[in-house]
Amino acid sequence: MDSAFIIEKSIFIVVIFAFTMIMAMYSTWAERKVAAYLQDRVGPNRAGWGGLLQPLADGMKLFAKEEFEPNTPNKFLFFVGPAIAMSTALMTSAVIPWGDRLELFGRTVVLQATDIDVSLLYIFGVVSVGVYGIMIGGWASNNKYSLISAIRAGSQMVSYEIAMGLSIIALLMMTGSLSLKEISIQQAGMDWNVFYQPVGFLIFLICAFAEANRTPFDLAECESELIGGYHTEYSSMKMGFYLFAEYANMFISSTILAVLYFGGYNYPGMSWALENWGVNIANVIGILVLFIKICGFIFFFMWIRWTIPRFRYDQLMHLGWKVLIPLSIINIIITGICILAFN
Repeated sequence: MDSAFIIEKSIFIVVIFAFTMIMAMYSTWAERKVAAYLQDRVGPNRAGWGGLLQPLADGMKLFAKEEFEPNTPNKFLFFVGPAIAMSTALMTSAVIPWGDRLELFGRTVVLQATDIDVSLLYIFGVVSVGVYGIMIGGWASNNKYSLISAIRAGSQMVSYEIAMGLSIIALLMMTGSLSLKEISIQQAGMDWNVFYQPVGFLIFLICAFAEANRTPFDLAECESELIGGYHTEYSSMKMGFYLFAEYANMFISSTILAVLYFGGYNYPGMSWALENWGVNIANVIGILVLFIKICGFIFFFMWIRWTIPRFRYDQLMHLGWKVLIPLSIINIIITGICILAFN
């Protein structure tokens, strides 16, 4: 392994992490703009043109706020909680194929930090660790509301991870691969998996809302019952990390949805563009196409938040265990029958 390859991959990882953080940061601005549009308001419009500097102002405000620490015997874990939540939110971007490749300075740059054969297992493993960030933060806060919120979040995320995993099994039966790169390649043109797995896509989408603690599944942050939820006792940038991790998870969830079910960076006519316009132009268009798909899902996340009211906790558990899990198993059985019948 030459040093140029290591430098290339290091630069790419830094760029992807920075891009993920910028997307998460400006998702807060987009959320307020979408909410304002749906509620016939103006939204942020003071800091910069159209309020584009509002995320920077919010970040500076969080940095400048007083660091408040509750009287807890678990000060170390109190700091570790938001760090785990933030780290796991960023780590999942390492295996996502952001495009095919680019020819730069005589080298072929693959637009993926690492292409491992078990990319999906890696994502599920990292996402499952994210539960600990919330659980540890809520428990170490020495606050009963935070503890109840952490228990809610943990049970919610564990419950919906089962249905999410089962929905992916039907997709794996079709694709025969756990590699996100291979799954993207198989969806060249408009041969998207959503046309073959509409039920699996719907289940995965609902579970993504629950995994990201987004409305209508934000029971862990139910203000009327639990004040601020698991981050009630947090202030300054530690609270900012929790809020930032939520938007980073929303961005990564949107990316995974686009890659698994909507072709990722593939678009109609990509093979023609490769032949006539060259590798760089065709693949830059592919990156933009993936970005458009991601923005579409992010808008959908925000649209749902300001449209549908919050579920009750028993309704949340009922949907996960008694509806989505049986539906996922039925989808697996039907997929197996169809593969045997048509092959």
